[in-house]
Amino acid sequence: MARYTGASCKLCRREGQKLFLKGERCYSNKCAIGRRPYAPGQHGAMKKKLSEYGIQLREKQKAKRFYGILESQFRKYFEMANRRKGITGENLLQLLESRLDNVVYRMGFGTTRAEARQLVTHGHFEVNGKRVNIPSYIVKAGDTIEVAEKSKKSVRFREILDVTGSKVVPKWLEVDQENLRGKVVALPSREDIDLNIQEHLIVELYSK
Repeated sequence: MARYTGASCKLCRREGQKLFLKGERCYSNKCAIGRRPYAPGQHGAMKKKLSEYGIQLREKQKAKRFYGILESQFRKYFEMANRRKGITGENLLQLLESRLDNVVYRMGFGTTRAEARQLVTHGHFEVNGKRVNIPSYIVKAGDTIEVAEKSKKSVRFREILDVTGSKVVPKWLEVDQENLRGKVVALPSREDIDLNIQEHLIVELYSK
């Protein structure tokens, strides 16, 4: 399973904004983009004017990094979104939000998407009573997501909730923190997705 293994803070600096890839650290004064608000590398501090293509590319890269996926998989999501009825860009974001690892993160059962992905891979979650260890599994409206019974005894989930307990859960999800379970009430609409992504630029890039 391919994934990015480099320094997360470099990704935020490259995109010029916080991508919230390191949980609590992103909200502290240790955040790299707060101390070095320019792109990494020898010439990172130089101001560069981006072309139209460059702007579109950066938007795609930002979306990929928010959700922690690589190019080939991202392209597949775009093709799926393009085949669906409706607005392609909004379909794309809905698919990305519906990934199991993202839903686990949104429910507060992981401090970051990367941690949520790892927990799913290690078999700590069940969907509709069946264990699922595929982070890219697409949930549907009405699905229930629950920490597996054996995993509920793990101290780690209580530690996670200590960090995420006050986190606002999107209205398309319901969460029972006490029993470590949640439900997908509905699929997310564009208004439910709080990420700073201009999806139309991604559509323009792939449509060339």
